Amino acid sequence: MTKIEIIFNDPRAEERGIPEYATVGSAGLDLRSCDNAMIHPGETVQFPMGYSIYIGDHTICAMIMPRSGLGIKGIMPANVLGLIDSDYQGELMVYLKNHGNEPYLVSNGDRIAQLVFMPIEHVMFSVVSDFSHTTERGEGGFGSTGKGWGEK
Repeated sequence: MTKIEIIFNDPRAEERGIPEYATVGSAGLDLRSCDNAMIHPGETVQFPMGYSIYIGDHTICAMIMPRSGLGIKGIMPANVLGLIDSDYQGELMVYLKNHGNEPYLVSNGDRIAQLVFMPIEHVMFSVVSDFSHTTERGEGGFGSTGKGWGEK
């Protein structure tokens, strides 16, 4: 198990303790707001988590991801996914955007996103004039595999 360093920047976050997995099968750690704010439709609001982390291992990154319970209400991280590099040491922030039609209140301690750690593979590019293998799909984009948008 990889150890991640954490520094608390806000006593409210420190009182809650380190982020936790809700169940043994959870892929993401709950991220909780350290602020109270009303997010009006179309608005984006910044929420500090109250701590900084340091991953340190360049083969791992963290991703801030939406919570499904908020997503169905139209409340999602503004950039949908946030990438935390292994050498980042600043405070974690979540920028939530209200895509819904009603104002949404976030209170201190609310679970507003989740943090998922993932392996990273560093690659090396090789410049070629043709690919080493031709696939059936080739350069086909959306809908090129037989069904376009809305087709059944």
